[in-house]
Amino acid sequence: MAKEAKTKPEATRVADFLAAVPDAQRRADAEAVLRMMQAVTGCEPVMWGSAIVGFDRYRYRYDSGHGGEWPIVGFSPRKQALVLYIMPGFGGHEALLARLGKHTTGKSCLYVKRLSDIDAGVLEELVRGSVAEMRRRHPC
Repeated sequence: MAKEAKTKPEATRVADFLAAVPDAQRRADAEAVLRMMQAVTGCEPVMWGSAIVGFDRYRYRYDSGHGGEWPIVGFSPRKQALVLYIMPGFGGHEALLARLGKHTTGKSCLYVKRLSDIDAGVLEELVRGSVAEMRRRHPC
């Protein structure tokens, strides 16, 4: 029997979550990313678990049988950095990262201390590319 995913859509209002971010700069950066991701996806934001703001969604299933849903793209204003959940590996991904500015990456995460450290236009291109690739791989 497959276990249920811990991180799933919640009824918490995104505006309430962001209003509670204690650091004013992190909160402002998160609100800017919220507007950008909403414009790129054309979707309303949804809280996933207690700390991830996600847009759109797709279904996945591993060979093990475990599966679930996850946002196409999302972010979380964590204490150490603003974390963006984007799909790596689409065409031009590496070139865009090279032009982005000060950041670090994880498997499917982009970590940014402050939006002022990066090029907002390049970030939007990364999000657009990620969303397009995810929608191509996981059509409705």
